[in-house]
Amino acid sequence: MDFRFKAGQAPLLLSMPHVGTDIPDEVAAHMAPCALASADTDWHLAELYGCADRLGISTLAARWSRYVIDLNRPPENTNLYPGLDTTGLCPVDTFGRESLYQEGRVPGQAEVQRRLARYWQPYHGQLRAELARLLALHGRVVLWDAHSIASTVPRFFEGRLPDLNFGTAEGKSCDRGLEQAVVGVARVQDRFSIAVNGRFKGGHITRYYGQPQAGVHAIQLEMCQCLYMDEAPPFTYRPEVAAGVQPLLNDLLGSALDWVRA
Repeated sequence: MDFRFKAGQAPLLLSMPHVGTDIPDEVAAHMAPCALASADTDWHLAELYGCADRLGISTLAARWSRYVIDLNRPPENTNLYPGLDTTGLCPVDTFGRESLYQEGRVPGQAEVQRRLARYWQPYHGQLRAELARLLALHGRVVLWDAHSIASTVPRFFEGRLPDLNFGTAEGKSCDRGLEQAVVGVARVQDRFSIAVNGRFKGGHITRYYGQPQAGVHAIQLEMCQCLYMDEAPPFTYRPEVAAGVQPLLNDLLGSALDWVRA
């Protein structure tokens, strides 16, 4: 399978497009050794969002590494943050600017198109199908796009990121009431810092599928990995640390469910 999927009955789909670590042999043969470490993975999100099963939420998790193809980039490879540095549809370097490919082995346009068809389309096909199923069941649905990142990545931003970064494409990808409900829960607590539509406004999945007028309300949460794991190799999951933020994640998802069911 090209992804891990579990259907739920609640009107919410949890998408995890950057959790994949697998790299196909035919792609790995062209890559530099650093690529095989998959350092820029959104590690351990399935474990972190362990409340999804209890809440009856559908989950969709990528199998393939973002180094193969980035499921959260548009197929046309347009820059989601014009004027700012970002990695593309088929990244050629890591967040630390290490080259992902052996000299002369960077994928050409034909290879990019092959990867789009082979690795990108299956995930998006399942995402579309599940949104349609949940929409038919409930009349409206929340798409929660879950991400994580090292708390400091100098290439993309100065200093340390806020702990929790919510993105709604500047309010375009969901009803304002959903944004207020979710962010309101986050603002009640004072343990974790938050940002709304800051450096992370939502990637392709949030922006493309978030169609409030059609009943699909998308929100992205990009969170610092230090809240639940070691940010240095081997990127170990720390359940005792994760336990500090998991109740809040449960409450955030619960608030989204309460809103969409109201």
